[in-house]
Amino acid sequence: MPFNGEKQCVGEDQPSDSDSSRFSESTASLSDYECSRQSFTSDSSSKSSSPASSPPRVVTFDEVMAAARNLSNLTLAHEIAVNENFQLKQDALPESSLAGRVKHIVRQAFWDVLESELNAEPPEYEHAIKLFEEIREILLSFLSPGGNRLRNQICEVLDTDLIRQQAEHSAVDIQGLANYVISTMAKLCAPVRDDDIRELKATGNIVEVLRQIFHVLDLMKMDMVNFTIRSLRPHLQRQLVDYERTKFQEILEETPSALDQTTEWIKESVDEELLSLSETALTPGAENSSKPSLSPTLVLNNSYLKLLQWDYQKKELPETLMTDGARLQELTEKLNQLKIIACLSLITNNMVGAITEGLPELANRLKRISAVLLEGMSKETFNLKEVLNSIGVQTCVEVNKTLMERGLPTLNAEIQANLIGQFSSIEDEDNPVCSLIDKRIQLYMKSLLCLTSPQKCMPPTPGGLAVIQQELEVLGSQYANIVNLNKQVYGPFYANILRKLLFSEEAMGKADTSSSTD
Repeated sequence: MPFNGEKQCVGEDQPSDSDSSRFSESTASLSDYECSRQSFTSDSSSKSSSPASSPPRVVTFDEVMAAARNLSNLTLAHEIAVNENFQLKQDALPESSLAGRVKHIVRQAFWDVLESELNAEPPEYEHAIKLFEEIREILLSFLSPGGNRLRNQICEVLDTDLIRQQAEHSAVDIQGLANYVISTMAKLCAPVRDDDIRELKATGNIVEVLRQIFHVLDLMKMDMVNFTIRSLRPHLQRQLVDYERTKFQEILEETPSALDQTTEWIKESVDEELLSLSETALTPGAENSSKPSLSPTLVLNNSYLKLLQWDYQKKELPETLMTDGARLQELTEKLNQLKIIACLSLITNNMVGAITEGLPELANRLKRISAVLLEGMSKETFNLKEVLNSIGVQTCVEVNKTLMERGLPTLNAEIQANLIGQFSSIEDEDNPVCSLIDKRIQLYMKSLLCLTSPQKCMPPTPGGLAVIQQELEVLGSQYANIVNLNKQVYGPFYANILRKLLFSEEAMGKADTSSSTD
């Protein structure tokens, strides 16, 4: 999906005029770069969404808490809308933890007291009556507004005043009340809870029945919450862009520095593009060519590409990408694994490709072996050098095994040692094979950002990446979806930042030119 109506790909070296002109705060399309520049500069005096436009001020505790609530709501809404598998789960404290042990002891003490009261002569029912009162309120919370008949029945059967009167005359039927509760739960629960209901009916001890009733009611509450989430998801997906933009604006008003990391993230790309343009201007023959314009869309796309090489352990993400931080980190880790697999495949083809040509099943087997051994490579304890050496040894074993099955001579010791050595050197900084594969992956991802609909039309896969083409297309589609949604939501904020960075640089450039002329 294009940013602000963009429909054409950005060139590798020089952006087109149409690309520059299509960048604005929302979806407006302008005729050329000068028109875009006028649009940016004409609004420079208006209220901006970037932190530079907000004067320094003291932030109160209430404002901090309001911003935190807005961020929590924004994050939750975003997760519900974009993650089809999102659901809430019950918090479970580890039994070995202090909090877990305390919780278990307190609960066990409560149920022990209840059991002693019910077994006393005469029985004490006050705690049990309070439990049924709580059960009644939970059951009523499950009912839809139109469930008046069942509502009246629950209130009539679980009338605590009536139960107390019965208890005073030793006429209360605790087991009968529990059976009614279980039958009502069976009417209200999701099919996934049918087995739990059957277990409740088979439980003989009344205290254990009450304990398990509350356990199943907790599960039913989570089922209800997750059902509500699934029901809300289509509505949130339709309203997500406006909702997230509004919530982030509220955060920005409460916390003026809420775009500092984002500004720095974009500024890095601006500086890199300006350096590239200055180097281009110094090349022979460049004096007669027209001065290239710096494309805001190209700058922003290059900023997004940086996320594929982000150090998530040491660097903070831009504020506008916090809601997708986990997805981006997982995507980057998978992409790094695919990059290593592509490097291994390229080295293998260069060294023994002539021997193994026409053996696709061998290539697939080597790919599976590499993928398995590279699992968990993002962990700090992962020893990549050692794993690469193991992959090299296993590759030699598999190649020799295949050659022997076909009656062909196996690899000699020199070739095997060379293959294992080249595999191990992939970890080295500036490894030429790794650098080549990385550039081609970046090129592929960059071309994805130019497409109007990546799901319908994927770009061609660069050479050397055929072995990971299928996985790369899946990751690329996920990456493009994250980027395109992020552009839609935060486009106005990026526009304000780029307006200041790009045109302040342009003004400085003109001033420097004027000074050198004088």
